[in-house]
Amino acid sequence: MAALQKLPTSNLPDAVLDRRQAVPALIDRPQDFLIVTGLAGAAQELSAMTGNTPNLFAMGGAMGAALMTALGLALAQPKKKVLCVTGDGDLLMSVGGLATIALQNPSNLTVICVDNGHYGETGNQESHTGLGVRLDTIAAGSGFPAVHTINTDTDLEEGRRLLQQDGLRFMLLRVKEGPPLKEKRNLVPHMERENFRKALLG
Repeated sequence: MAALQKLPTSNLPDAVLDRRQAVPALIDRPQDFLIVTGLAGAAQELSAMTGNTPNLFAMGGAMGAALMTALGLALAQPKKKVLCVTGDGDLLMSVGGLATIALQNPSNLTVICVDNGHYGETGNQESHTGLGVRLDTIAAGSGFPAVHTINTDTDLEEGRRLLQQDGLRFMLLRVKEGPPLKEKRNLVPHMERENFRKALLG
């Protein structure tokens, strides 16, 4: 197979944010949400931030499942704020789900993609976004009513403010390649499920 060619992205600045500071800075009140994460870095970061609290459902091995799981949760629990936090590799596996979410338009759902341009779960190969694919452009074209691209600390401040508002939105958090925050996770599926049920049902 021919090598993939990098797309021209002259309007895209180099990522400068460190994910270990940027993710907690953006999601400074994780307790306000029911949270579904993709695997790898996103799962580790939110586990570290929350201490594996019951309001977090962190995927393990189910690449591409976070997006539509979060949609189902948002539709089933319209009075609760739902946050989907996933990586660019995970989102690329389910990118068509963005269109379905936009058509459903749940006002209680925010999707955050932590984009480091690499597949961190499978060997840190460069991902499509590292070659110029713009997930924020795809989200806008899919019909998301609000798309916010975060490249700087100033963008982070605006994103943090928007997280507290109602309405469907997509946030692309562009970060440098590098390790995430890490926390020893509970990887026993039935325990994860039962803990999350406590947060969901009270």
